Amino acid sequence: MMFRFILTALLISGLFQGSMAQQSDLPFGINLAGAEFAHDKIPGIYNKNYIYPTTAELDYFKSKGLTLFRLPFLWERIQPQLNGSLDVEELKRMKTFVDNAKERGLWVILDMHNYCRRYENGTRHIIGSPEVSIAHVADAWAKLAGEFRSYSNIWGYGIMNEPHDLLENTPWFNIAQGIITQIRSVDTRTPIIVAGDSWSSAERWPVMSGNLKNLKDPSRNLIYEGHIYFDEDASGSYRNTYEKEMATPSTGIVRAVPFVNWLKKNNLRGFIGEYGVPDNDPRWLVTLDNFLAYLKKNDINGTYWAAGPMWGKYKLAVEPVNGQDRPQMKVLEKYKTADKK
Repeated sequence: MMFRFILTALLISGLFQGSMAQQSDLPFGINLAGAEFAHDKIPGIYNKNYIYPTTAELDYFKSKGLTLFRLPFLWERIQPQLNGSLDVEELKRMKTFVDNAKERGLWVILDMHNYCRRYENGTRHIIGSPEVSIAHVADAWAKLAGEFRSYSNIWGYGIMNEPHDLLENTPWFNIAQGIITQIRSVDTRTPIIVAGDSWSSAERWPVMSGNLKNLKDPSRNLIYEGHIYFDEDASGSYRNTYEKEMATPSTGIVRAVPFVNWLKKNNLRGFIGEYGVPDNDPRWLVTLDNFLAYLKKNDINGTYWAAGPMWGKYKLAVEPVNGQDRPQMKVLEKYKTADKK
């Protein structure tokens, strides 16, 4: 009788996570965008300029077997003043989303979607400039880690989305190391996800991000994040047709190989935080399918870009329309977890 009482209490409190998949299962999932929208409107108006994902979205994608959700957010909104407190209302929205995911046995990545930049007084400054330092962004992450370290469904802290074109005297390696050190002063358990330089390009990874293997984490719990799109310039804009974008069924595989080989050579863990295809040509779906099969075979999971409640007619979006699946979903739902090592 006492055991039944204790078990019930644990289930209610969320401490007993029998419904959570193991992190080692390497789940596939979705970027649920919206909280990072209107980056030039700070703080912006909630439910007009930006929004957090809904429980309906969590339920829909869970029904498809997708259990990992990358949540982009803006540094300026969660911490309005440098070195200041986290914004109470924004933190509440973020925690509500994480709690809703936890109740459903789903994983969350907190993704600071700032490209190593921050608006201050209406001007966007690169980290390392006099206005915005490594210490500033590390402070933000230490405070976030302090708030989320007790959550059992944080798959990782995505410390910065797509660093690029940084200051010569403040390379991404130094910024990432500063953040890692500060997070570990607060949270020694949660994985830290380190995106690559040069827009997190997986194809350019050995040249632009190869030195990230030398980052020091006392917890030895880093995951490296690459991004891959299949249009000619790999931007994800998909301005032209399949032919004009010079795409092939193996484009995604070709672009993934440098990253995958680097991970294997250095015995490191990897993750593809963004990939996506338009809904206007079935050949893109073949390229996506081949790419995901390659990731699965090489024990690498990922999150598709993107879904979320404010995309409208965005051609990469997999937000259902009038209750109907988007064309990309028939591929995505085939891949629920990557193979275990």
